[in-house]
Parts: sequence; C-alpha cells; structure tokens
Amino acid sequence: MTYSDMSIPKPVAGKQVVCMKWGAAYGANYVNILYAMVARNITGNFRFYCFTDDASGIREEVVCLPLPELGCEIPPGTWGKWKKSALWARELPGGVRGVVLFIDLDSVIVGNIDDYFSHGEPDDVILARNWVKPLRRLGQTSVFRFKVGSHPCMLDNLRADPDGISKKYQFEQHYVTHGIKGGVKFWPSKWTRHFRVHCLPPWPLRYLMRPRFPKDAKIITCPGGPNPAEIVEGKWHPGDARRTVREHIGHVWRCRKKPGFRWMRELRNYLLPADWFASAWRE
Repeated sequence: MTYSDMSIPKPVAGKQVVCMKWGAAYGANYVNILYAMVARNITGNFRFYCFTDDASGIREEVVCLPLPELGCEIPPGTWGKWKKSALWARELPGGVRGVVLFIDLDSVIVGNIDDYFSHGEPDDVILARNWVKPLRRLGQTSVFRFKVGSHPCMLDNLRADPDGISKKYQFEQHYVTHGIKGGVKFWPSKWTRHFRVHCLPPWPLRYLMRPRFPKDAKIITCPGGPNPAEIVEGKWHPGDARRTVREHIGHVWRCRKKPGFRWMRELRNYLLPADWFASAWRE
C-alpha cells in the first residue's frame, strides 16, 4: 500500500473534499471519477483526500491517506457504514483539519458544488435528507459537511458502547442525525437527490422511460444501489447482462423459484441507460 508523500498537508486557501474507500466494494476508478467530477464542478483551489486501505490505481492528484481508526468492533448484522464514524475523531490522518465536504463514492455530481461550502455556518453539520423516509427528520451521509474535530464525543460515545449505539440506531447516518450536539442541518432539498427516488420512473414505466434529470440538482446519490457503473450501462446488479424488457421478464420468471430470490422486487429492478448520467459519471 502506498500513499502520497503529502502526509502532513499544509492548510490550503480553498475547499476540501474527502471520501473513503475500503474493501472491494468500489475500485480505484470510483475515486478517480469522483475527483474528476469535483474538478469539473468546483471554482477555485481545492484539495481532494481519500482515506483508504488501498491506494493503488488512484490518480496522483488525490491525496491518499490511511483510514482513520474506528477503535471498536461493530456487532455483526448491523446495517450501515459505521466505518464513516471514524471521521468524528479529534484528529484525522495526515493532519487534515478545518471544514471538509464528505462525498460518498457512489455519488454523481451533475452541477456546480461551490454552494456546499458556503451554505450555513462553518461550525454546522449539514447532511442530505433521507428521501427514502421523507416523513421522518432523518439525515443521509452520502454528502455532508463538518469541521474536523468539532464533535469528538460522537466517536468517544460509540467506542464506549458500540453494541448499544449500533443496535439503537442501526445506521451510522441515524446516529449522526440524532447524536450531534446542537443538532444537524440539511442541504436545500433540490441540491442533493436520490437516484431511485428522484430519477428512476415508477414501475412499470421504467420499462419504457429513461431515468430523468432532476431540475436544479447538484449531486445525485445512489445509496442501496444500483451503483453508477451499472446505471451507465442500463443494468441493476454488477455482472448482469444488459437485457431488453422481454429478456428481463423472462430472466425473472426463470429464477422465480430459486431460494431467496425475491422475484417481485427483481421484476422492478430494471432501468434504461440515460445519456445525461453517463456524461456526468466519467473521468
């Protein structure tokens, strides 16, 4: 594993973007594409950090740093990406400090993101809304801004009771929503959109209509899939073949009796490729 020799970066006059990559869920191409999307949609100087356990294949413009230590074990069977909670440490690897904008790797930038850095106050913790549960005041940490070291109790409390906190909140983003002292704020509703909720036509119209571009959106998130690489190709799952509507229905019918195969859900898991999405998600 190699990291940039910029291990203790100097303060920059500009904007800071951070992401995290661990395990095999996302390859280096996701980091490289996210960097390229940021560079195309930001004004002025910026620095881009990736906290990762494997820096191989990541472009040289990205400052790669070791993953911050979570410092506790999350019980098996818990939902959510609890490794992201390590970002609440008093200090982050490489001396990263100040206000940073975190963006998940499965996000797609479709507009200028300067406003994400100027919105609200520097001390605010600002989250995207959880659009899957719109009636609840829940945040979503696909795109969120915070000041490094400003809420160390979030990690301290998790380390003191990882079993109790993870079982109570289930998702790391629910913990952030309810655990930040003083409360969280949300981005303006049109800025950060959810692919399945705001872009994908309802079933069965998605058999005929391509994903639509949500007006005034800046970032589109894809939590829970499908991932951007599959969306570009008009597929739902990694490794799937690109199928026509007839082929998709036939595939679901043939697989309907397989153990664990949720055929009604899979019948809905269909999408057509969209040119605007492919134009955004690229290096």
